[in-house]
Amino acid sequence: MKRVAFWVALLALLIGHPLHAQSTDSVSEIKAKIWEAELAQRNFARGLPHCNELNGTNFYFDARDRVLNLQDYRRSLDNLVAQGSFNIDTRRPWNKEDADARLAQVQKQAVADQASCTAAASLPFLRKKLKELELEDQRAGWRRSQISSSKSAN
Repeated sequence: MKRVAFWVALLALLIGHPLHAQSTDSVSEIKAKIWEAELAQRNFARGLPHCNELNGTNFYFDARDRVLNLQDYRRSLDNLVAQGSFNIDTRRPWNKEDADARLAQVQKQAVADQASCTAAASLPFLRKKLKELELEDQRAGWRRSQISSSKSAN
């Protein structure tokens, strides 16, 4: 559950800071975003090959290394309720509330999986942006040193 909360928060950060609007970001902010994207990439490594399918309507099921559709998953949960199948987590037969709670959980996971894919996909852009900002900082430092040395020569 903590994993899902982390990815939902990460998605909120990515939505709040669109990649095309990062021209004013500082080097330290870009480094922080790179660290977050690398963390997402490491923690979601097995799911990354499935990113083309993780669009919010599917989620990655790590235990089976599969992508599952939310609608199909809902139908499966409804069947478990209708059959009165045993729910290992609650130690009683599945009921509507259990199914709704599990569906809400995997819906959050679908959003988190999509955020992980977005974060991992942003890495090349962020690294390029970092190099550009560091180069700009170096040029600005060189210009300042040239200006200060010309003033001291006068």
